[in-house]
Amino acid sequence: MPNLILLKDIIIAIDGHSGCGKSTTAKGVARELEYAYVDSGAMYRAVTLYFIENNIDLEDDDEVKKALKKIILSFSFSKEKGFSEIILNGQNVEEQIRTMDVSKMVSKVSSIVAVRHQMVAQQRLMGKQKKIVMDGRDIGSNVFPKAELKFYFTANIEVRVERRMKELEAKGINANFEEVKANLLSRDKLDQSRKENPLIKSIDAKVMDTSFLTIEEQIRIVKKEALQIINSK
Repeated sequence: MPNLILLKDIIIAIDGHSGCGKSTTAKGVARELEYAYVDSGAMYRAVTLYFIENNIDLEDDDEVKKALKKIILSFSFSKEKGFSEIILNGQNVEEQIRTMDVSKMVSKVSSIVAVRHQMVAQQRLMGKQKKIVMDGRDIGSNVFPKAELKFYFTANIEVRVERRMKELEAKGINANFEEVKANLLSRDKLDQSRKENPLIKSIDAKVMDTSFLTIEEQIRIVKKEALQIINSK
């Protein structure tokens, strides 16, 4: 890719449901623009994995807060994969956080106020220098309300299920269509109904229905919009 002449640095926020291609698109855009990519969903999944492995009682506020103090998250760039992977307390857990066990619990964990406050604080620190692409549920609406470019991704539920199944199968995880569909719909409901920063479309976010778009097309659309802002006077 030829070197780009970028006049200013921005934050790109991509929100939406699971299975809409947010993460893959965000990774691609970050690579094209030579920006940092942060998968906020991976952060919540890593916390969920820690809670599962340590049998943390989600109903016990004190236990949750004590557990959060023991969690250190970071990202490590993988040259082989071309994107950053999540590190939990010094261990790469990129594969472990994608299991169905974590998927079933992540929305519940991410709805806990203490968890959201800690993750949002970390995310805002990561975005202080700008030049960042971040995807999640409340990036444009809450984490970076002043982000220069916001997108809200959506897609047909059947398409989303197929995508998630392919993702799981590629990792060697057996997936049942109805189980994956039920999980996605359950997460949608929890994400949109939680009291603390629910999944909503920001007024200034551009809506993209990815049902019939390829990842390459999604990356091209976001990159085009980003470059118009980056290179505007």
